[in-house]
Amino acid sequence: MSIHGVSHELGSSGAATCWDCHGSHDIVPVKRAESPVFKLNLPQTCAKCHSNSGLLKEYEMKHPEAASQYMESIHGRALLKMGLIVAPSCNDCHGVHDIKRGVDRDSPINHANVATTCGKCHLGVEEIYNKSVHGRLLAQGDKRGPVCTDCHTAHQIETPLDGHFKMESDRRCGRCHEDRLEHYRDTYHGKAMALGKPNVASDVAACYDCHGHHDVLPPSNPESHLSKANILGTCQKCHANATMGFTEYKPHANPLDKKNYPLLHAVFLAMTGLLIGVFTFFGVHTIVWLVRAVYLYLHDSKKFREAKIRTQTDEEWFTRFVPFERFLHFLVVSSFLLLVITGMPLKFYYTSWARAIFSIFGGAETARTLHRFGAIITFLYFSLHLCSLVGKTWKGRKSLRDPATGKIKIRRLWTTLFGPDSMMPTWQDWKDFVAHNKWFFGKAERPQFDRWTYWEKFDYFAVFWGVFIIGASGLFMWFPEFFTRHLPGRLINIALVIHSDEALLAAGFIFSIHFFNTHFRIEKFPMDTVIFSGRISKAEMLHERKRWYDRLVAEGKLDRFRVKDEWDSWKSIARSFGYFFFGLGVVLLFLIIYAMASRLMH
Repeated sequence: MSIHGVSHELGSSGAATCWDCHGSHDIVPVKRAESPVFKLNLPQTCAKCHSNSGLLKEYEMKHPEAASQYMESIHGRALLKMGLIVAPSCNDCHGVHDIKRGVDRDSPINHANVATTCGKCHLGVEEIYNKSVHGRLLAQGDKRGPVCTDCHTAHQIETPLDGHFKMESDRRCGRCHEDRLEHYRDTYHGKAMALGKPNVASDVAACYDCHGHHDVLPPSNPESHLSKANILGTCQKCHANATMGFTEYKPHANPLDKKNYPLLHAVFLAMTGLLIGVFTFFGVHTIVWLVRAVYLYLHDSKKFREAKIRTQTDEEWFTRFVPFERFLHFLVVSSFLLLVITGMPLKFYYTSWARAIFSIFGGAETARTLHRFGAIITFLYFSLHLCSLVGKTWKGRKSLRDPATGKIKIRRLWTTLFGPDSMMPTWQDWKDFVAHNKWFFGKAERPQFDRWTYWEKFDYFAVFWGVFIIGASGLFMWFPEFFTRHLPGRLINIALVIHSDEALLAAGFIFSIHFFNTHFRIEKFPMDTVIFSGRISKAEMLHERKRWYDRLVAEGKLDRFRVKDEWDSWKSIARSFGYFFFGLGVVLLFLIIYAMASRLMH
């Protein structure tokens, strides 16, 4: 007995009767086009009840949107809009006079019978499915075995070629394979898919691209897409130049799994330790500096403001950065912000702001192109800087020779490498660091610095470290086919962890620690324009870099650095760019903090 009949047997019922489907005094044969149960008319006939809000509420129907969803499905469009009567209608799946609930074992839509029901039309697919790992689970009576409706849904079936289907497929696989989906999301494939435009899947691999569609088999099966014999061909569908080394990449690797991924786990711990160590050390340094500065300001704010004004209005100015150095800094700032704004959304793909940024860019493909452009600019400014160092060394080579003998002296080389004009760390920097910290706690006078401070040297070498670490790992992920010709593919997993965490370290450090050292300090706030103007006032030199000023006076070089330029005529433009870069960095910092906090709270 059908579910409609059972409902009437139980008493007064609003369930369908014979005349609700066939009509009353105007019944005609089913094959007549005017019949309510003619195949082209049947969806509307069923919808009279299954779209009735009163009946839906009274009987608490499980799928209240079934009728409207079917109309827009690939089956509904084929039948109703294209007139293809071979397309299934309601009765092809649910039955005719024997319609039963999905929980009834002999129902055609019972979980155990769905594949057979769909197989009436999709014969070849059913045979393939029955041989798959999913089909075998179902044959064994294991309810974990997914059937057609688990992946394709029941009434919203869409073409697999549709971008929306590809986007949804990962989530549908993840309902059973939650642990695999979680770490798939850690890969570029997963993140780009999650950040894709609505109904437009990113051009990256989804689950079925690697594991197959209806023919999913364990990798141990020789016929599996991921078997030793077939995995290279599977990878080459997207990565045409891939070799066997490439196939060692693990798309579901878990950095927290020490047992199965010991090297990846060790790298993850090292990078996490680096992040915590750097932010703890410099965070404390920044906080105590801020407290000391606030104390001095509150203690004598008038004197503090007057000193700040003098540094900005002094009539004597000296060159601190030449135009070439300022140009390089512009490349550093612009490329860094581009890399952060196109890279951080991938790290925090689960946030709404990450999706909004990628939506503005037009999707993952555009963001990827811009990110790589930012990388090229990074390599460009780094190469230009190295060339300038080589040029300076060549020009100054005569200073390394003894004037009397003409021979190169090690002591002269040492003085050049570790002299006060060099960015190389020296023992003096350590003494400055200790003296500065004593000043923080009121235990000593504020130290005077030379041309470069210890924190500026740290920032300088942090760029070398960052370009090498982030650049090398980024190139490995940019050209994985090339590098895995000679190196194992599992290094791609390691490169991802290093690249991601080092980028987070760089962004967090620049937008917090570096910004404080340069701009957030009360005496510099709201922005230090020296990197745009290249000039520093005599008052500021005497206040913060007196050792440099005294040294230039003693060596008779002060006038070489004295400047008279037209900074006043274009400083408003430079400041506008500076405030834009500065403000964007602060916004990104808060977005990163918000994303990390939201992840920790969940």
